Amino acid sequence: MVNFEYFEATSLEGLPQLLGADRNENVVMAGGTDLLDLLKERLIRPRRVVNIKKIKELHGIKNGRGLDIGALTVLADIAKNEKIRKTYTVLAQATGAVANAQLRNMGTLGGNLCQRPRCWYFRGKEYVCLKKDGSKCFAAEGINKYHAIFGGGPCFIVHPSDSAPALRALGASLEIYGPNGRRVMPIEEFFQLPEDNLLFENRLAANEIITRIRVPEPAPGTRSIYLKFREKQSMDFAISSVAAVLQVQGDRVRKADIVLGGVAPIPWRARAAEAELLGKALTEAVIEKAAAAAVADADPLDHNKYKVLLTRNLVKDALLRLRSA
Repeated sequence: MVNFEYFEATSLEGLPQLLGADRNENVVMAGGTDLLDLLKERLIRPRRVVNIKKIKELHGIKNGRGLDIGALTVLADIAKNEKIRKTYTVLAQATGAVANAQLRNMGTLGGNLCQRPRCWYFRGKEYVCLKKDGSKCFAAEGINKYHAIFGGGPCFIVHPSDSAPALRALGASLEIYGPNGRRVMPIEEFFQLPEDNLLFENRLAANEIITRIRVPEPAPGTRSIYLKFREKQSMDFAISSVAAVLQVQGDRVRKADIVLGGVAPIPWRARAAEAELLGKALTEAVIEKAAAAAVADADPLDHNKYKVLLTRNLVKDALLRLRSA
């Protein structure tokens, strides 16, 4: 890695000035599990690294009506929290599916939302791809086994976060701190497609950080689940995943939120699948139609057509499990 200045911030006051106006020049360090890889591979060459781990208000889980989670809360604490396991099951399962125990004890929720893509062309030093201000996406015509089947073009990355699909399905919002104080953004507005911004995956300004993640209290009758398919069960990113949150009254689905991971540059809302479920009982036929609708608009590349059937089956499996929950 290249030399850089190192600062340890102890409060939010003055943090925007430390970070400045250039996202490439000054970077935030939370758990550091992704940042250190980026530094060692010289994919980023910041002038300054600002460690925010000593800012106390960014830690911890507040229980009340809904959840209020500090951005620096480590994933392991979320995965094992009894209230989250019982009431926000999809989030507990998603954070528990990240990497391995060692990384979950270091990685933070805010960092998991903001991690950079794992695309081998982006991570490979020999490729100057679109995300590194190059002229082409090598995945479009290259080896694209793990790339996007939704929302791709001109770049075909997939978002690597497990927690992001779960939080989007739960209708979470993010508290963000910057030079103008605090603001709140729905998580569905936080992520951005490559067609909107090739260089960055979210809408944080250079001198802003996520401070807290707020999750509304689920309505009565809510059931949720997170399923993840990966090649290595010990620790790996999702090839495809599904976060499903259903509100069921009697035998009818009153509200459905289904978000896919590992298949698009952002957590991908399966709106057609949701529409197939609303007002209906979770019969085999309804579940089959919803699973098919979830991938009806998929546009796979040469080497990732298998993701379409895989994702369809994951959605079906998730809904079958929720039916019997």
